[in-house]
Amino acid sequence: MNEYLSHQEIIDKCRKLNETYELDPGFFEAIVDELLDSDKDTESVILDGFKRLLSEVDHEINRMEASVGMQPSCFKGCAFCCYFPIIITKMEAKMMLKEIEKFPSDRKEKIYQHWESYFDEHKTKLDTALGMDLNGEDTKLNYKRLNLPCPMLDPETETCMAYEIRPIPCRTYLNYANPKVCAENHMPDEPFSYEFLYEHYMAGINEIMQALYENGEELFVDYPSDVWSYDYLPAWIKRRDEMEDDSL
Repeated sequence: MNEYLSHQEIIDKCRKLNETYELDPGFFEAIVDELLDSDKDTESVILDGFKRLLSEVDHEINRMEASVGMQPSCFKGCAFCCYFPIIITKMEAKMMLKEIEKFPSDRKEKIYQHWESYFDEHKTKLDTALGMDLNGEDTKLNYKRLNLPCPMLDPETETCMAYEIRPIPCRTYLNYANPKVCAENHMPDEPFSYEFLYEHYMAGINEIMQALYENGEELFVDYPSDVWSYDYLPAWIKRRDEMEDDSL
C-alpha cells in the first residue's frame, strides 16, 4: 500500500529542501557547452539542447526528491493536471512542432488527426480559454473549470502524446499526497511546483540560440523575438501553419 504524504509533511519536506539543497547549475551548463562544441548541424544542436535541457529538469527534480525522501504519487493515466493552462514561448512551440515532425509517421499522424477533431470538438471552450488574460489573477482556476484538455492529451489513454517533449509546467507540478486530492479539487493545496527550474532550462536554451544567432547560423525561430512571445499551448498549435511559414 502506498504511503502518501500529508499536506503538512509535504510542507516540512519542502522547507528542508529549501534549507539544505543547493542546486548545481553546472549540469545545465555542461549540456550547452557540449552541444556548442559539437559538429552537429544547427537544427540538431537546437533540438538536442531543447530535449536534453527538458530532461535535465526531470533529473534535477529527482535529485531534490531523493535528498529529502519524497516520491510522487503521480501515475500514468492520471491526467488531472492536463486541464491546467500551459503557457509557453513561441520558440518552445516551434521546437515542439519540429520534434513532432520527426516522430514515426504513425505516431505523428495520430497527433495531427487528433488536433483536427480537438479544435472542432472544443471550439466553444477554446474561444473562452484563449481569450483569458495570460497573467490574470484567476485565470488558472477559471481555465481549469472549463475542463478543457491539453491538445496533447490522448482522449483514449489519458496519456500525453508527446511525453518526452512535454513543457516545463507539465514536468514541475507534482503531487506527493493521495491522488484523490487532484480528482476532488480544481486547485488542490498538496501538489508542489518546481517552476523555479524554468530559469535554468530557459537560460540554457537562450545561450544556445544566442551563440548560434551571433555566429550567423540560419535558425528556424525568429530570435530573439520568439523568446519573449508567450501564449497558451493550444493557441500555438492552432496557429502551427503560420509558424511553419515563419520558418521558411
